[in-house]
Amino acid sequence: MSRKKKSMGIFTWIILLSLIVGFGFLSWWSWATQPYSSTGSSEKITISPGTTAAQLAEELQNRQLIRSSWAFRYLARARQSDFKLYVGDFQLAPTMPPNEMITRLISGSVSLDITRVTIPEGYDTEQIIDLLIQKGIGSKEEYIKVVTEGEFPYPFLRDAPKGIHRLEGYLFPNTYDISVKTTPHAVIDMLLRQFGKELTPEVQKQLTTMKLTVAQWVTLGSLIEKEAVKESDRPLIASVLMNRLKINQPLQIDATIQFLLETPKPRLSYEDLEIPSLYNTYLHSGYPPGPIANPGHASLQAVLYPAQTDFRYYVAKKDGYHVFAKTYAEHLKNVKLYQ
Repeated sequence: MSRKKKSMGIFTWIILLSLIVGFGFLSWWSWATQPYSSTGSSEKITISPGTTAAQLAEELQNRQLIRSSWAFRYLARARQSDFKLYVGDFQLAPTMPPNEMITRLISGSVSLDITRVTIPEGYDTEQIIDLLIQKGIGSKEEYIKVVTEGEFPYPFLRDAPKGIHRLEGYLFPNTYDISVKTTPHAVIDMLLRQFGKELTPEVQKQLTTMKLTVAQWVTLGSLIEKEAVKESDRPLIASVLMNRLKINQPLQIDATIQFLLETPKPRLSYEDLEIPSLYNTYLHSGYPPGPIANPGHASLQAVLYPAQTDFRYYVAKKDGYHVFAKTYAEHLKNVKLYQ
C-alpha cells in the first residue's frame, strides 16, 4: 500500500471517529439538558452566602433534580453576564429543565404556591391524608385511590397488603414543602422516597445480621413509635419486644388494639382485648400483620439497636417514662405502684 493511500485511510478513520464522538456527545448533551424526570414534586433548595454554582450543581444532582452537574455548570457559565446566586430558599422540581432552574435562580423568584407540611411521627395513613387535605393539597377521594391502587417502583412495597393501610409504615414523617398543585400520587411518592433514604447499606446490613425483613423492621418501629413517649425509652421498649419474640410470648401492645378501634380510648376495656383480629397482640403471638403507624427515624433505629436487657414487661408512668421489669411478679408490683 502506498504512503498516500495509507495516509488517506488514517484520515478517513479520524473523520469517522470524530463523527462518532461528536454524535455521542450531542446525544449525551440532549439527554443531560432535559428534566430529570417527567414526574415529581418541587423541593426546597437553600442557597447560603458563599455558595458557588459548582456546589449548587453537585447538590442538585445528588438530590436527583438534574441529570448532570457538569451540564448545569456549563449552562450557568454560558450566562455569566447575568448569572448570580441569590441567597434564600428556592423551589425546584425534577420536572424542570436546567435552563428553567437557572432562569428562576437569576430572577431570585420563589414560588408562592408552596405550603409547609409537617407530618408527625406516629401518624397513620388516614391521619396523613386528613392533614394533606387540610393544607389544600388534593382530595380524600384522590388520596384513597392512590394509597389503595397507585403503583410505585419501590421493592419494599412488593408484599404490601391491600386496602387503605397498604402503605402504612412507609409514609415517612418529616417536614415537606409541597406545592398545592402537586398531584396526590406525587405527594405520596415523595413520602415513600423519603422512607427509601432510611434503607442505607448500613441498615440493610444490620437487618441481615438480625434476620429481620424490612416489613418486620417497620412493623416493630411502628409499635415503638406508638408506645414510647420519651426518647430514652425507645431502645428499652425495643428490647422488651425482641425478648418476647424470642420466646413466642404475645407482645401485648395496647396500641395494636387502639389501631382496631374507630376512635382511640383513654383506657382499654377487657372486651377490647378480646377483639378477634390478627392485629390483637394479646390474642396472637408474633408480629401483627403489618405496621400500625408511620414510625420516624428514632424508632426505626431503636429496632436496629435495642438495649441489651432481660426485660419482658413495662408500664407507663404519669411523667411519660416507663418502668421495666424482668418477671411478671415485678411487673404487677410496678402496675400497682405507678398506675
